[in-house]
Amino acid sequence: MSSRHLLLVLLGISMAAWGLTIAAAQQKAEPTRLAVVWTSGDPDVAHKMVLMYMHASQKNQWFGENLVIVWGPSSRLLAADKDLQAKVRSMQDDGVKFQACVACANMYGVADDLTALGIEVKPMGKPLTDLLQDDGWDVLSFLGRLYDGLGGPW
Repeated sequence: MSSRHLLLVLLGISMAAWGLTIAAAQQKAEPTRLAVVWTSGDPDVAHKMVLMYMHASQKNQWFGENLVIVWGPSSRLLAADKDLQAKVRSMQDDGVKFQACVACANMYGVADDLTALGIEVKPMGKPLTDLLQDDGWDVLSFLGRLYDGLGGPW
């Protein structure tokens, strides 16, 4: 093989490797899907973290899909707080999806209130497990003041 042929082969290999690197970077840059498990009954966590971040994520397309899972005390808080309800409606209008744990909603007696907000109220154990096991989803949880009763600095 002549040095000219060898140079062309090496150039071809280098260009192919460079193309694969660019393709991998482009593929990785595509947005994923984000699910937030909102369990806190703390209005500050709701207003100043969970809903604020998820709405910004949707508006700025930080993720391809944004899902808020209302679970536990957050279901009671949402059913009682008109400002949060207005925020949820605005977020839904912008494309954020909401689901709620039916067991928790029933425990707090708010399943009908959440359904009236356009939130899908359903069993969430298996769907959450599926999200956690799916590489296409990132899952975050916001617990709020979980440790307040323990007397720590949290």
